[in-house]
Amino acid sequence: MASKQPAMSPSALPVTDVLDRATGPRRAEAEELLALHADVCGEQPVVWAGRIIGFGEYRYLYESGHGGRAPLLAFAPGPTKHTVYLVNDFSERWPELMTSLGKHRASKACLYLTRLTGVDRDALRTLLERSLAETLSSDALTTRRR
Repeated sequence: MASKQPAMSPSALPVTDVLDRATGPRRAEAEELLALHADVCGEQPVVWAGRIIGFGEYRYLYESGHGGRAPLLAFAPGPTKHTVYLVNDFSERWPELMTSLGKHRASKACLYLTRLTGVDRDALRTLLERSLAETLSSDALTTRRR
């Protein structure tokens, strides 16, 4: 009996299919986010979970025994906002970057950008760089695959 594929898995879905979920000016912004993530991570984009564009991959394992796979950096373009996935508690870790970033909303591990207009690109790049560095140095990290 074949095991069920985890929801958070890479797929063969074309990246352009996910980029096309952003319409109007957000479509060009999605292309900009794609280029920025690729530049920071140095990996090719792959669609995860049918809606997230991820770069690179790592495996994690917690003390509880729970583990899985995830992209090193990722974002999800959408018709109303872009979601950028970062390390947990990024806004508390780097409040100075959040202040200079511009208009945004944040949750535990997601940065929500309605538009890139007014977003400080240097602050966004630094957030991605720090998040990537933190992920690669994490105690939960077990392996990194390209």
